[in-house]
This record gives sequence, C-alpha cells and structure tokens, in this order.
Amino acid sequence: MQVHVSIGENHNFELREALLIYGDRQRSFVTRHDVTAHENSPPTLGPAQPLTVTFVDSLVRSLSGNSTAEVLPENILAKSTHMIMWWTPAQRRQMFYENSEGKAAALNGRTFPQPPLAWRVDGGDLMIRALLENKRPSGTTKLAVAPFWNLSDNGRVCTGSMRRPDSVSVATIPAWERGFYESAFTHSNIGRLTRHKDGFEGLWNSLAEKRNSFPRETLICLPQTLTQFARGN
Repeated sequence: MQVHVSIGENHNFELREALLIYGDRQRSFVTRHDVTAHENSPPTLGPAQPLTVTFVDSLVRSLSGNSTAEVLPENILAKSTHMIMWWTPAQRRQMFYENSEGKAAALNGRTFPQPPLAWRVDGGDLMIRALLENKRPSGTTKLAVAPFWNLSDNGRVCTGSMRRPDSVSVATIPAWERGFYESAFTHSNIGRLTRHKDGFEGLWNSLAEKRNSFPRETLICLPQTLTQFARGN
C-alpha cells in the first residue's frame, strides 16, 4: 500500500507499522505491529510488540515536524506541544463593552487597573484566572475568578468575534492578550464575578480611569491551584 501526501514536494510513503488501541470505559492500551505488504491481497499485521520510549519519542518528533526550539521568557508558566500558559502583572488596560440591554455602557472604552492574571491557551481555547498577589505564581498558588464578562465557570473565554492567532507559541502571546482586550465584553456567563459590595458594575465604575491598584479583596478565591489550571482540572 502506498500513500501520496503533498507536503511541499512528492514523497511515497509505505505502510510499515500499525498501532492498535484497545480499551474499555476506564482503561486503554496500545500495541505496535509490523506490517507485511502483499501484492494482491491486503497487508497483514505481525505479532504485537510493546511500545518503547524511543519509539514514542520518534513518533512525536515526526508528527511535530521541523519545529524549532523557543527561548522561554520569565512570564511563561507552562508549555507543551499544544498548550502555553503565562502570567501578566497588574497593569492598566482599555476595555470595551457592548451589551444589548445597555448594561455597563458607561464603562465602554475606558481604562481600568487590572488584577494580575494567569492565561492558558490550549489549541484555540483561551482560559483566564486572576491572581491574588502581583508576583509570578508557583504550582501551589491558589487562583481566583477573573472578574470579566464573557468567561465561563472554568475560566474559558467565550471568544465570539475575538481575533485569535492561528497558532500557540511564545511569539503569539501579545496577540492573544490584544485579542481579548480589544474584543467587546457582552455578557456575564456566571452568577457572581466579584465580592464588591455593589457588584460587577459597581466594581468597574469605581476603577474607571483610576491609577490605583486593583482591589485584591474584591476577588473571589478558588480552591483551584495553578497546577490544576495548567492540567485543565
């Protein structure tokens, strides 16, 4: 059997090995088999062989293509092939609101102090949590609800029309942040976003155009740690 794939130039690939995945609802395992090709009949599988670390490493390298090494800056918290996580210190950012009921209309286009944040991109999904301290977090650091509209309970951003980069890398981090802040905040996906006595609008109205730091005491603390956030738990 031959497979023709266009990857910039013509290559002929021969079927040499096969991986079979067995599993039930709780467990799964993989066996590796040599493949014998036959001219006038389907290929046959050889005896099952256990997977080795060397084989898995070789497979991952071939699937990832000619990816180049990246130098990781200090703001990077975790990174894998398809996921990157970083943090931003407290800063001031402009925010845009567009709600069909006219809620938070007075906040649209104004600049606000932001809490320090932990950001996670996995594939095309962006997730955000707030940090209680303005310093680089560790794996055991407890997180808080990011007090923004457009976020779900797990911190996932409802991106809607948000402009998102096509890839996940150190180089695209500024574009992910820019896309988040330049998109319109349109609605709340969860019941409570802040401990501020006057609620969400009271919080951000009190911060509009202010240069003081974001009030830590208004954040809703979570039992979730940074390590759990990195693992998607």
